[in-house]
Amino acid sequence: MPRGDKDAYTDKQKRKAEHIEKGYEARGVPKKQAEARAWATVNKESGGGNASGSGRGKPDTHASSSRGGRANRSGSAEKRSAAARKGWVTRRKNQSA
Repeated sequence: MPRGDKDAYTDKQKRKAEHIEKGYEARGVPKKQAEARAWATVNKESGGGNASGSGRGKPDTHASSSRGGRANRSGSAEKRSAAARKGWVTRRKNQSA
């Protein structure tokens, strides 16, 4: 099988890659790069092409799509800790008032 051949992928994986690719193109990513990113996402979520047949595939993780392409939106541990302290002080102040 030549490199880039998508025969080993299921129909669902192909549809998913097409949908992801359209999303990248809508954001202005060039077509070739959008296609590469889409297949990279499909590979990361499903572990590559799944062999056909009942019970032959692995379940998808959806890790990439749930993150929205970003590793950590909530900030660093220091920022979260500072926000927690600030909230605690505010609640304590409001409680005594």
